[in-house]
Amino acid sequence: MTALQTHDLTKRFRDVLAADRITLSLEQDRIHGLLGRNGAGKTTLMKLVTGQLFASSGRIRLLGEDPLENVAVLSRTCFIQESQSYPDGFRPLDLLRIARDLHPAWDEALARELVADFRLPEKRPIKKLSRGQLSAVGIIVGLASRAPLTFFDEPYLGLDAVARRLFYDRLLADYAEHPRTVVLSTHHIDEVANLLEHVVVLDQGRVVIDDDVDTLRAASLQVSGRAGDVADFVAGAEVLRLDELGALATATLHRDALHDEEGARRRGLDVTPVSLQDYIVHRTAA
Repeated sequence: MTALQTHDLTKRFRDVLAADRITLSLEQDRIHGLLGRNGAGKTTLMKLVTGQLFASSGRIRLLGEDPLENVAVLSRTCFIQESQSYPDGFRPLDLLRIARDLHPAWDEALARELVADFRLPEKRPIKKLSRGQLSAVGIIVGLASRAPLTFFDEPYLGLDAVARRLFYDRLLADYAEHPRTVVLSTHHIDEVANLLEHVVVLDQGRVVIDDDVDTLRAASLQVSGRAGDVADFVAGAEVLRLDELGALATATLHRDALHDEEGARRRGLDVTPVSLQDYIVHRTAA
């Protein structure tokens, strides 16, 4: 079943085309990565599909319905924004109580566990929380909501490496026990690569990659060795990136372009896989 569909979804802010005819179909009960550089349109897309922005044109279906002003659909979604603002007089305790009432599938026991895990001072005023503690509030709401469709927009800001790892571990563990559709926007691609099942990459408001992670991991290879040998071997092939350091070179190219992998090794060249992050960087670096 499809959790999210868009067709020719477009959003223009005066002279800025933030979303340019985006057509997507995200399967239900999978963890999807929404990736791209700053300003690529990730947050705009998430706000459009959760009914927080009006589209200039195009169509959206969220859990099979139009999400705009649709309480029945929006109550089954949870959108955690990295720039979320809260009333200064509120405390995390207040926010969690409100979230509990908003989300029908809320798990209070899980929320209590996460508060302890992230060492969140529940009774401290929001305005006195650190950036990392604010992020922890959003993460707790996003996970404990158990919403059928959950969006995390850069949820880790201000969190140290230990806290980020805690988030990834708790997300994966809870997803395994309670499958739902998760859309995770992040710049820490290598950190989340083992979580993601499917990836959408935006660049300047357009979809440039829309594929399963296993397919992307197998899409390219690196060939490295003496610069002259590398240059001779990849001559005529579409090279995604070429790095040279002194007498050595590394070429990244599509696997389809590497017709003779064993021949490369016979020449003394090293052939290695490309990380998901490096592949995406190479595809969007231009």
